[in-house]
Amino acid sequence: MRLMRIGEPGRERPVVRVDEQRYVDVSDVFEDFDETFFATGGLARLRVLVQERIGDGQVHGFDGERVGAPFARPHQIICVGLNYADHARETGQAIPEEPILFNKAPNTLVGPYDDVRIPRGSRKTDWEVELGVVIGSRASYLESDADAGAVIAGYVLVNDVSEREFQNERGGQWVKGKSAETFNPAGPWLATPDEFADLRDLDLWLDVNGGRRQTGSTRTMIFDPLAVVRYISQFMVLEPGDLINTGTPPGVGLGMRPEQYLTPGDVIDLGATGLGTQRQTVVAPR
Repeated sequence: MRLMRIGEPGRERPVVRVDEQRYVDVSDVFEDFDETFFATGGLARLRVLVQERIGDGQVHGFDGERVGAPFARPHQIICVGLNYADHARETGQAIPEEPILFNKAPNTLVGPYDDVRIPRGSRKTDWEVELGVVIGSRASYLESDADAGAVIAGYVLVNDVSEREFQNERGGQWVKGKSAETFNPAGPWLATPDEFADLRDLDLWLDVNGGRRQTGSTRTMIFDPLAVVRYISQFMVLEPGDLINTGTPPGVGLGMRPEQYLTPGDVIDLGATGLGTQRQTVVAPR
């Protein structure tokens, strides 16, 4: 299944994508794709409901409505740094022996086509196409990759927007460079695990103003999504609806020579196998 939320910010309603033109509206049964939905077995009930409504012809055509993030604001956003070997090399960093973890403010979550706003004082706002993992049930101290797979609700395309000066030159932890408003576009849909034959063979790409910046594959991941979920669960409790950003392939502005960063008016396009595409316009600080 491919879960989506459509409507204006704060008033999105849950739907399931049938194909490029059509969806099934489930907002009369499910209030939202949120922590409660995932924690109470919502995915299994949703699957039955969607098949019934498709069979009854209860499908609707997409008609220009805004597409929001495909799940509600999570309890937490956890990120993995330097998780692609080729990206670690481009930034001059050693290959990590364990996943590098940091947090991102949950209110950075926006829709896949919403504007990205440069924060005040920023000179180094950067792009990062990533595979996101959404947790489906409460988990801690997972013992195996199979256990990790069992708690995953699905996967989503994300842009882990980053301010590199705030992140690397202002002292402290990376969270300062990751948590400005609009810094986590997600969607257009959340794809359930059965949609993928091999998570280690997904292509990711990102363009800025029509020029290719990132071309990568999950084949070069150091720690795959199941290993990441299992690892994180050793240090914190994962809650239903939590988002994990699993790292970015090479081609970020920080790694270019000379470095290149986003400015107002830039347009970012990105995509990943099975997860659709995004487009954001970069806008000036408030």
